[in-house]
Amino acid sequence: MNKIAYLLMVALCLQACSETKKEESQAELFARIDTEINQNSKGYSSLKEATETIGHRLTGSSNGEKAEEYTYNKFKEYGFEDVTYQTFEVEAWARGNVSLEINNNSIKVVTLGHSPIKSEVTGEIVDMGNGLDADYAANPEAVKGKIALAYISILPGSEEGLTNLHRSEKTALAIKYGAIGIIIINQVDNGVLLTGTASVTGELIPIPAVCIGKEDGMALKESMKIKKATAKIAMTNKSDVIKARNVVATLTGSEIPEEIIVLGGHLDSWDLATGAIDNGIGSFAVLDIARAFKANNLHPKRTVKFVMFMGEEQGLLGSKFLVEQAIENKTIENIKYMMNLDMSGNPIGMNAGGKLDDEQFFKDLGSAIQKQDTIYQNTFSNKSGLHSDHQPFMLEGVPILSVNSNLDRSIYGCYHSDCDDFNLVNEDHMKNTSRFGTMMLYSLANADKLPATKMDSDTTKEFMIKNNLKEKLIIGNDWKWEE
Repeated sequence: MNKIAYLLMVALCLQACSETKKEESQAELFARIDTEINQNSKGYSSLKEATETIGHRLTGSSNGEKAEEYTYNKFKEYGFEDVTYQTFEVEAWARGNVSLEINNNSIKVVTLGHSPIKSEVTGEIVDMGNGLDADYAANPEAVKGKIALAYISILPGSEEGLTNLHRSEKTALAIKYGAIGIIIINQVDNGVLLTGTASVTGELIPIPAVCIGKEDGMALKESMKIKKATAKIAMTNKSDVIKARNVVATLTGSEIPEEIIVLGGHLDSWDLATGAIDNGIGSFAVLDIARAFKANNLHPKRTVKFVMFMGEEQGLLGSKFLVEQAIENKTIENIKYMMNLDMSGNPIGMNAGGKLDDEQFFKDLGSAIQKQDTIYQNTFSNKSGLHSDHQPFMLEGVPILSVNSNLDRSIYGCYHSDCDDFNLVNEDHMKNTSRFGTMMLYSLANADKLPATKMDSDTTKEFMIKNNLKEKLIIGNDWKWEE
């Protein structure tokens, strides 16, 4: 065989091989992803290691700094070259000592975040029921110069259809109507105390805010039907301007790199426990999904940014900073979707917030995921709330995506409490978040056409009103539309 004939044969063989090579189908891709994650998922083990070696992840603390470094190194270990710290300054609040006496009897209590550095107040307690605006509007002078008492949720027997407010919004209303302090009653049995911020802005509030247990709170409400009660709240706290860091790992898109999909979860936690549920299960799922992208050689058309946000618990500080930077450097239009995992686990469906052009995209995607495992029920919703890291993106009209979780309801009793530890974490549930979350994120980032586009200002406003968020945004000084 001469040289020309040999080269021709080789060329024909190469052509035949290329023609017979089939493109991987979605089902084949999902099956490959599923197998790899089932065998190699690291979310559960990494969270276990972090809770054992770091503990809580309070923003501004040495533990928070260790958590930032831990996840930075994990992204590097998983093969990401573009990993950066996004540093921002934050006034970091830390609790000190607190005491509560009611009618000269000591009550078990915990301070709510961003209470004053030092405060000592004594005053009559006024029961404001659910602590909603309607409760104050009925008697606007009721708490002036006094201490407000409010239930953290909606009291049994309340008028139907009431929309609850966040503890920070209830505190803001107490301040607005002249209260000198606020006592919030937890809704969890067995004396569990809840912490969290009582500030809608992430800045110090002017009055002390505390939480007491359900049993103590309900007994107090009953006793006040017979006689008045007086409370003395004394506390010291700390607040210093420090530097905190979002951790961002970037996977550049293969075809449309200028378009960005953000997957984020807040890494920080409160300091009463290790924050394994809030938000270890979400943030470490983000970390494992990033690992799965590298391990499965996934290169979607659009750029994906995996973000570990800090400062969420103290007022969405890290996510607000990222969005502010994107507005400042004129890249906000490049962010096409934000997927948020906050206390998310064991997904059974998706929630897509925004003005959808193609709702069927998510239903078809869910159907494909369901074929891998029928534990995924393919539920779908289009709604949104506040107080997590999707909020700053949503207010700029960026479509959002989250999962409909199916977690054991008992774990929510430890929300922001001293029982939020690793023993609550279910390994299979974390693995399911990684499995289904990877499929969702890749499909979105690789779509020929995205199922929703950025909403303009008027459409965003309408979406906020439709989701009953206007009042809450006004209270939090985040309503950006003039009336």
